[in-house]
Amino acid sequence: MPKSLNTKLVLFDLDGTLVDTAPDFVISLNNILKKYGRDVLDFDRIRSFVSEGSAKFTEIGFEITQGDPNFQTHRNEFLQEYKNNLINKSVVFDGIDSVINYLKDSDIAFGIVTNKPYDYALPLVSYFKELSDSKVLICPDHLKESKPSPEGILLACKKIGVSPSHTVYVGDHPNDLIAGKRAGTKTIGCLYGYSLSKDKNYKDSVIVKEASQIIDALKSI
Repeated sequence: MPKSLNTKLVLFDLDGTLVDTAPDFVISLNNILKKYGRDVLDFDRIRSFVSEGSAKFTEIGFEITQGDPNFQTHRNEFLQEYKNNLINKSVVFDGIDSVINYLKDSDIAFGIVTNKPYDYALPLVSYFKELSDSKVLICPDHLKESKPSPEGILLACKKIGVSPSHTVYVGDHPNDLIAGKRAGTKTIGCLYGYSLSKDKNYKDSVIVKEASQIIDALKSI
């Protein structure tokens, strides 16, 4: 199979791009809400906030701001509960296995750059055999600044030894696309994830509706 033009490395975001982690986020938050006798939240209502992280989930679930004296306690409880549920219902998105096989057949390396902390990202990545050939896992723990800073993408490129100009970054959040552009990579945005809107124009990024379309997107770049 021919290699995508000039592409030697593809870097992926994790949550909402490679793995659908939303069910375990929601399960974990609702478990904590039940503990306090609060109403559980509807999955569809909070799915879009997965990429915003634990702080946003705590704010929504407990209807408090980060200045609330109980905020950090509730956030820590949620994080511990989520750690217990990392691989409960999370699954690799349909089509990602085909994308990974395409990269392998095309001799294109891949890695992961995520805003998910390492203690949560590593067990998740290690669990899915589809991700076992990832060349690098870059998390906020390794950086001074998370996305939309390009630092993580640049570090991944450096570790693998591929120029950003020969790299594509794939993500489901506007900050992913911003980080990729700042790093000097081409970018692919994933509408099947949590945060991009089909009604917005993400200039200079190739947009896909399904994970399987990433293959054709790579060929078009």
